[in-house]
Amino acid sequence: MTLIRPAEVADLPAINAIHNALLATTTYEWTETPYTLDDTAAWLAAHRASGHPALVADDAGIVVGWAAYGDFRDSTRWPGYRLTVEHSIHVAESHWGRGVGRALVDELAARARQAGKRVMVAGIDGSNDRSIRFHAHLGFEKVAHMPAIGTKWDRPLDLVLMQLTL
Repeated sequence: MTLIRPAEVADLPAINAIHNALLATTTYEWTETPYTLDDTAAWLAAHRASGHPALVADDAGIVVGWAAYGDFRDSTRWPGYRLTVEHSIHVAESHWGRGVGRALVDELAARARQAGKRVMVAGIDGSNDRSIRFHAHLGFEKVAHMPAIGTKWDRPLDLVLMQLTL
């Protein structure tokens, strides 16, 4: 059984490996530069400092996925967004289709509700049909398709926004 728990410093190498796994072969993440362990450590420290959750899926002591949410846009500058969060989720390919992603998003959504949030947004590369279907299966609704808003490998990329009312 997979345990969903807060990310710890000891999880950073696994989080980093999962995050970088598809960078070189997909446009799912819009960067060509792999994340370093220092990048991942800074990300976790910032999440902890902001009070936002960063979770991992632990399968018999092995981290097989992670998820987190943060502010949608800049809710300090634009406080009207303070009840909306944007999430990220990454699951090791070896564990796709095993319920790990659902468990991570369910726990993340529960924590967002407890924090008084109303909406969770997913920003998904337009070519990532698997993620779009996954989020739809969890009740996220497609609310926007933004053509050619991003780029990777000198190719224009579409962004799909989906949201879940909490």
